[in-house]
Amino acid sequence: MTTTVPTGTPPATAWRADPYTDALRTGRGPLFLRRADGWMLPLEVERWCADPDEADLTVLEHCRGPVLDIGCGPGRLVAALAGLGRPTLGVDVSPAAVARTVGSGGSALCRSVFDPLPREGSWGTALLIDGNIGIGGDPRALLSRVAQLVAPNGLLIAEAAPVDVDERVEVRVVDGEGTLGVAFPWARLGLRALLVCATETGWSHAVPWTVAGRTFAALSRG
Repeated sequence: MTTTVPTGTPPATAWRADPYTDALRTGRGPLFLRRADGWMLPLEVERWCADPDEADLTVLEHCRGPVLDIGCGPGRLVAALAGLGRPTLGVDVSPAAVARTVGSGGSALCRSVFDPLPREGSWGTALLIDGNIGIGGDPRALLSRVAQLVAPNGLLIAEAAPVDVDERVEVRVVDGEGTLGVAFPWARLGLRALLVCATETGWSHAVPWTVAGRTFAALSRG
């Protein structure tokens, strides 16, 4: 399903607002992304705040060189890579996410992926995990930006939605009590849509895999 993105609140503002901040501080949900039609996507806050699981470990195994985790959330992957002695930086627009990442032993900046970032053009691997292909609601713009961040032989590891979907919508974060955050644009791509979008933005040599119901693709530039 494809829909048009209405003009909404900038994502950075949305993710700094409650109830997302409260959930990250406590490490607990329930938390959802809610579309205007009432459909809700569960956000796995407890998993994000736990140690890397079986599927996450396969992502870590694919990483090469210094790693940039885009939309790092509470930083489980950043902390795990740092524990392995890998140069790693998380970026997230949520101060609560950055604080939790740093508190777990990782390095992180409170910044949008579209802001100037350290080591542009030299990251060995960029990560878009936990639905972060949806950042900004425009996957083509996001993938083009990531291409500017990684080295010419760099790698992008992106997680696809577990269903065949190609969706651009306006959503709000909502908690279990119905408290709504502000509206912002978001996107969801299944594997097929992700690979099409990647090809259109110059990414190639896709290596997809699925573990524990989660699907990923490792993409390179040539």
